[in-house]
Amino acid sequence: MSRTATTLIRLAMLIVFLGAWEVLPRAGIVNPMLLPPLSQVLAVLGDILARSDFREAMAVTAAEVVVAFVIAVPIGGALGVLLAENAYLGAIFRPMLFYVFSIPKSIFLPMFILAFGIGFGQKVAYATFSTVFIVIMSAGAAVESVKAEYILVAQSYGASRGQILRRIYVPSMMPILLEAVRISMIFNFTGVMIAEMYASRTGVGHMIANWGENFMLPQLFAGVIVLALAAMAFNELIRSLEARCSRWRS
Repeated sequence: MSRTATTLIRLAMLIVFLGAWEVLPRAGIVNPMLLPPLSQVLAVLGDILARSDFREAMAVTAAEVVVAFVIAVPIGGALGVLLAENAYLGAIFRPMLFYVFSIPKSIFLPMFILAFGIGFGQKVAYATFSTVFIVIMSAGAAVESVKAEYILVAQSYGASRGQILRRIYVPSMMPILLEAVRISMIFNFTGVMIAEMYASRTGVGHMIANWGENFMLPQLFAGVIVLALAAMAFNELIRSLEARCSRWRS
């Protein structure tokens, strides 16, 4: 199927979904108290975006997401490469990492509240903790994806360690690393939202939690739309970079 056809199908599915969102509550098929019509949600969204307190909350959330992401990705990437390159350390720590990764991170949130209080540092630390494990495992998988024969050929021609890193490892690992970045942002974003919804006085997550607790469904769905659009924009940005880098593995 061509890319144009795929895009048209996706667009048609989106139109059907949005149309159903508007029609079903209006027709009474779905309780409008549970699912407000799309037009009502969009009207509320316009009002919310015009409010200074919501823009300030978006700025706080964006800062938390960016700082946690900048901390988690380099640390996780370095640890992942180290464990993949060192068989001894990998044999010791990898089972522990998989064990911790399998545990729901939300159960650790009270520990971060006790350690950092309720503020910017607590949300950044918790989001970093939620993100770093997926980066470690993805970076390790990226190292293992490098074909051994490429390294052997480079070494036979006298390539230095730095040249092998730049010419072999980086091009081969880049598509997987970009995929890891895309997935890690999901974990990072989710970590910030959980921290804001359960232990925060600021941020979009805090406002969404308040709207939900007070059954303000139009405002709740409007906030969800904002978060969804931000997540999709980042996802498409990384996907475009993945497409450009995929030729390096051919």
